[in-house]
Amino acid sequence: MATEHGAQFTEILILLGAVAVSAPIFKRIGMATVLGYIAAGIVLGPIATLIIGGEDLLDFGELGVVLLLFVIGLELKPSRLWAMRRDIFGLGAAQVIVTGLVLTGLVRLAAGLGWEQATIIGMTLALSSTAFALQLLDESQGTNQRYGQTAFSILLFQDLAIVPLLALVPLLAPGTEDGSEFGFRHFAFAVGAIAALIATGRYLLNPLFRVIANTGAREAMIAAALFVVLGAATLMQSVGLSMAMGAFVAGVMLAESSYRHELETSIEPFRGILLAVFFMAVGLSLDIDIVLAEWLTILVAVPVLMLVKAVICHGLCRAFGSTHADAVRVALLLPQGGEFGFVIFSAATAAVLLPPELSSLLIAVITVTMVATPLAVSLGRFLIPAEKEETMEEDFEGAGSDVLMIGFSRFGQIASQVLLSGGARVTIIDHSANRVRAVEKFGFRIYFGDGRRKDVLEAAGIREARIVAVCTHGREGTDQIVNLIQSEFPHVRLFVRSYDRDHTLSLRARDVEYEIRETLESGLLFGRMTLQAVGIEEETAADIVDDVRHRDEERLSIQAAGLKDPGISLSFPEPLVRPKREGRRIDRLPDGPDETEPARS
Repeated sequence: MATEHGAQFTEILILLGAVAVSAPIFKRIGMATVLGYIAAGIVLGPIATLIIGGEDLLDFGELGVVLLLFVIGLELKPSRLWAMRRDIFGLGAAQVIVTGLVLTGLVRLAAGLGWEQATIIGMTLALSSTAFALQLLDESQGTNQRYGQTAFSILLFQDLAIVPLLALVPLLAPGTEDGSEFGFRHFAFAVGAIAALIATGRYLLNPLFRVIANTGAREAMIAAALFVVLGAATLMQSVGLSMAMGAFVAGVMLAESSYRHELETSIEPFRGILLAVFFMAVGLSLDIDIVLAEWLTILVAVPVLMLVKAVICHGLCRAFGSTHADAVRVALLLPQGGEFGFVIFSAATAAVLLPPELSSLLIAVITVTMVATPLAVSLGRFLIPAEKEETMEEDFEGAGSDVLMIGFSRFGQIASQVLLSGGARVTIIDHSANRVRAVEKFGFRIYFGDGRRKDVLEAAGIREARIVAVCTHGREGTDQIVNLIQSEFPHVRLFVRSYDRDHTLSLRARDVEYEIRETLESGLLFGRMTLQAVGIEEETAADIVDDVRHRDEERLSIQAAGLKDPGISLSFPEPLVRPKREGRRIDRLPDGPDETEPARS
């Protein structure tokens, strides 16, 4: 017994080590961490045989998918979920049905199987992997983008489709007489379980978490969160639905709870590590013998399956209103087989609907499509054309003022209000056609043009301008404008928005008349108001801010004067001490601890 526990402990250490090593390596070479976890599982299991029993680990790792769906549910209020109903029950249903029927026909033609076997294979292969797709979305920060919501809607319907698919197995199995009763019973149980879960979430969960929160026991809140997630998942599993679906419904029921953020914080650490275990288990469960024996079949089946699913998905997304770019992203995200295929094909084998050899081959195909999915996603950059920046006709009629402002983003909009309120004549140009049109809706005139072009500057009246205010956002674009103006229009006085401290120093080195860091004054004002909020008098807070501003300017002047070697960093940290007021140091905030050590910036 001790030896068995020791072996299990060793396997856990190996898994944790593999997670710690594989994720950074694949992230460093620009590939998805999911692929790293799968690769680590293949190395540890089928190749090195350091860990066996990948199927058992797959069941355990599925808890990561369960927790992932719970966290996603927490972000989706019922009203938002209802707003997605067209994509869920329209696009999602169309994807499962159309893809399933097409794959069923291809399986019949290619393998010569009966329609019963072809149907269960085709409909099952139409499903995609919730775990893989959502993890890839999370890594690419696409979960809340339009294409991410579309992909999630399809995946959500696929989880709902698991019940009728499981019911199909006994219906299609040879010698089954009570299949219809089996299907109806499971459907009724599934509906009842969902209704019970919704009622529990609506009336019981919030009072439960309120009582636990009042105790102040952090560990009790974590335990309660895990209990709710796993309890909902187990309930759904008992009626034939996926565990992930149960967790998702529980999350949606708590989406409007005041304890939502605390629940998400409690679940997050478990979600990450268990998802990593799940992906490694996929690699561990790959049957190398099947792959080697049927490599030619797999070599043909995998790309055909992924291509067929991607093409159908793209067409359906376009039919439901997605842009070409979003449709491509969804299609490349969902071409793989789903993890629930392992369950359905195993059930079909037990019901003598599929022979064990064919079931093992299909599971191997699903696994390889999962491995290939991150590579398919990376193809998106070649299939999606770069978005062309919208342009409009340049028209500088009426341009020419004392002040020429280049750039009308947030900074420029605020600065222009001050100038116009003071009666200054201002000509504003911006290279964003959308921004120009948006401003026109309010009856305000700015000119479309790129300040990096000499002809645009001349047309906008730079030769008559007394001051040019460069309010563009990026450092590179700002420098291009400054260099052009200093070279072609040296008489112009330049006032420039700088990106950061280094940029400020580089502008001073080029003798720009005035520059200001875009966040300097807002940061100083924020600090002043915070000081007043913790009890510092308004006058004292203002003096402190003035002192910080003065010392910052002194440091900038010293740095600018001593800037000789371009290889030396332009900015460096210096010790900051608290300012003095009326001959004494302010060393204590009201009701705060002593702070005798100097702060560092």
